[in-house]
Amino acid sequence: MTELEQNVEQQIKQLQEEVAQLKSKIEAVENTNKDQLSMAVVSGDMDKILATMVIALAAAAMDTEVKLFFSFWSLSALRDKNKTAPNKNLISKMFGMMLPKGRNKLKLSKLNMAGMGPMMIKSLMKKQNVLSLDEMFKQADELGVEITICEMSMNLMGFKKEEMIDYSHLRYAGAATFVGDAGESSAQLFI
Repeated sequence: MTELEQNVEQQIKQLQEEVAQLKSKIEAVENTNKDQLSMAVVSGDMDKILATMVIALAAAAMDTEVKLFFSFWSLSALRDKNKTAPNKNLISKMFGMMLPKGRNKLKLSKLNMAGMGPMMIKSLMKKQNVLSLDEMFKQADELGVEITICEMSMNLMGFKKEEMIDYSHLRYAGAATFVGDAGESSAQLFI
């Protein structure tokens, strides 16, 4: 074998090694994001909770793993109207009285019209065969949509686990959990 042939053979081996390294890096990048949607839900407005649930159900119906992180004002949507929590301090009791108790008591972000807006939206949804929020949450649970309640927000607002909805895929965690989930997700939304 001539020196030129040896040099060409060595360059080919080097190129093959570089191609193998690049393939390995591409596979690593492709495997970093799951077919997963993570949504941070902060708003407690009815229309924004509706949008959250519509997007979550659409993604879950397409076999995308969905993780919802509810914090601050959105926690009102997760309060069970029939549950109470004992031993709350004065500030916690005040938050409990001032904030809506459950998803069916939420106001609209625009055109609330002293409570008439939500009634009109609910009526239109029923006429057009759109699922109610109760039905959306039930279907989300059946599809395995995970809901995480922000513990810090829950504690700040004086809510307790005993007053939250019954939901199979409910967990309590902090913002770091959402950041970890979002980092693994192919899509992230903030509502």
